[in-house]
Amino acid sequence: MNLRTSSFNRRHSLLALASLLGAAALPALAASPAQAPIQAPIRVALIESLSGPIANTGEAVHRNLVLAAERVNARGGIKLAGGRALLAIERYDSKGQIEEALAALRSAIDAGIRIVAQGNSSAVAGALIDAIAKHNERNPAQQVLFLNYSAVDPALTNERCSFWHFRFDAHADMRMAALMDVLKNDRQVASVYLIGQDYSFGQSVLREARRQLGMRRPDVKIVGEELHPMARVKDFLPYASKIKASGAQAVITGNWGNDLTLLVKAAREVGYEGKFYTFYGNALGAPAALGEAGVGQVLAVAEWFPNAPGQASKAFYQAFRQRFPKPEDDYVHLRMQLMIEALAQALERAAAQGTGQGAGPGGSAVPSALAVARALEQADVSLAGQRLQMRAGDHQAQQPLMVAIMDRKGAKGVPFDVEGSGYGFRVVHQLNAEAASHAHSCRMVRP
Repeated sequence: MNLRTSSFNRRHSLLALASLLGAAALPALAASPAQAPIQAPIRVALIESLSGPIANTGEAVHRNLVLAAERVNARGGIKLAGGRALLAIERYDSKGQIEEALAALRSAIDAGIRIVAQGNSSAVAGALIDAIAKHNERNPAQQVLFLNYSAVDPALTNERCSFWHFRFDAHADMRMAALMDVLKNDRQVASVYLIGQDYSFGQSVLREARRQLGMRRPDVKIVGEELHPMARVKDFLPYASKIKASGAQAVITGNWGNDLTLLVKAAREVGYEGKFYTFYGNALGAPAALGEAGVGQVLAVAEWFPNAPGQASKAFYQAFRQRFPKPEDDYVHLRMQLMIEALAQALERAAAQGTGQGAGPGGSAVPSALAVARALEQADVSLAGQRLQMRAGDHQAQQPLMVAIMDRKGAKGVPFDVEGSGYGFRVVHQLNAEAASHAHSCRMVRP
């Protein structure tokens, strides 16, 4: 696959806006004397696994960012000094590999893109953070901004924090703390098995699980712990057999993508009846893989769930399902929507302040990456009843967290299922942004 997106994808936001507003909307919008002319699109490079064993995760992110960009474009796009600009999401395939991601970054920069987004893999995110920092230091006229929606290794906003990197997901320690709020009261669990992917994120999840269990449930015995290669295990039956043989009453895992789906499927096959405390057990095939065995047994933590309370939340989810009606496309995360809203807010704020004008590609009116980053430090956006604020000290988003448990569609609190599986997630615990927040150790170096 060519790293650079096709001309169709380059025009995606323009076409989407036309479909949302009607066939004549774009010409009318551009020609209206009351409306400033539309400039060249502001392009965001999505660097993600779009082929290979975890391609489904990258495609799922792409759908979320497309929907978010369409929302911004439908209200007229980004207001700049010389008119309005639409957002365009451009696809770059990392194949889940660090070197491929770095090559994609170089291609995006060469194409004139100054905003990149990535999240599925903290190892890839760490490499991008380092590469972007070096590039920006050497090329002050071509500085690049990095938006992270899912790479949750805590180090990325602590000892490895960067002025150019902004994280819109709760990091692993924050997620683990939310899960432990539930596990500490689960007196049926006296022993646990820890399993994760063998890279920085998976290692940090297991490390934090040990630490928080020691503090909050010292009576719980860890009866097994192991790391496995990421996205390379095809048969999880040996792992599931060890989990069952250990007698563990619960599994704690940060696994995602096929590594989680195959793990829970293998657990069902060997007859494991314990609980799963997960970071991502609410999507990408995991509920369908577990089926009835997962009811009341699988928990997940996120900033939001489709069955979150409130009419605004319900309306947002229904709008997503209308836009992407296929059951297999049912993967939506509010943080990705809020990330694009925060970017739009920062672009307009920087443009209104008149800082960094003319620093975009070709001397355009798009504010520079530096100006947008400074504005993004003050981001404060809301959507579907959820508020997100950016903390300037470490560029870690502050937002509520929820823990939910798997149940049958139609049960109390479960009006929506996941991916047409017949099973959804009922919210059982909520933390406001202040309760979900963690202190940081970032020593931000500012340009």
